[in-house]
Amino acid sequence: MAKKKKFDYFDSFHQQSALAVKEADLLIEIIENFTNASKLYEPMQHAHDIEHAGDEINHKIRKNITLDFITPIDREDLMELAGALDNLIDDIEDIIQHFYIYDVHVMHPDCIEFAKLLKKSCEALHNCTKSFGEYKKNRDKVRQAIIEVNDVEEEADILYVDSMRNLFTEHNDKPMRVIVWGAIFELFEDCCDACEHAADVIGDAVLKNS
Repeated sequence: MAKKKKFDYFDSFHQQSALAVKEADLLIEIIENFTNASKLYEPMQHAHDIEHAGDEINHKIRKNITLDFITPIDREDLMELAGALDNLIDDIEDIIQHFYIYDVHVMHPDCIEFAKLLKKSCEALHNCTKSFGEYKKNRDKVRQAIIEVNDVEEEADILYVDSMRNLFTEHNDKPMRVIVWGAIFELFEDCCDACEHAADVIGDAVLKNS
């Protein structure tokens, strides 16, 4: 009888992070080419297809965790990282959906800066998952990628504070503008936090298994 091929958790995490980068790329494309919310149906479907692909990988990971007698690292760490990466993809899709839900007519100029920072963070996280599979040999690469994700999150924090202050000081006579863009800026902040959380899960797993 042929021996069952082992499920590759690390490759699956790398696939998930690649989808996060792909979703971030789509977000930038939408912002740069934005005309109005009514034109977002096709891009939203594309974003949902990416999110669905992420869901399928997440389900495979969780299924194999329940079936495998031995896993390469603790099951709890595998499940937490799979969930963190899945949530990141979901969170990026949420931003795209909320451009439509809030019926945005003119894109806020700060959005492209947020989106570029988010993509940079996703790319650093993707590099982190690439090295994670051989973390004992690539400990320094993993650590450097985690530091980069954390650095980008700090940049996003500064941009978030500045953008929110601008809303409340320069546009306080337009309450709907403050409400809508304040909520969208929070979604961007959530995405950068989600990147940092996923990177920290990897860092903790490397530390526990070193």
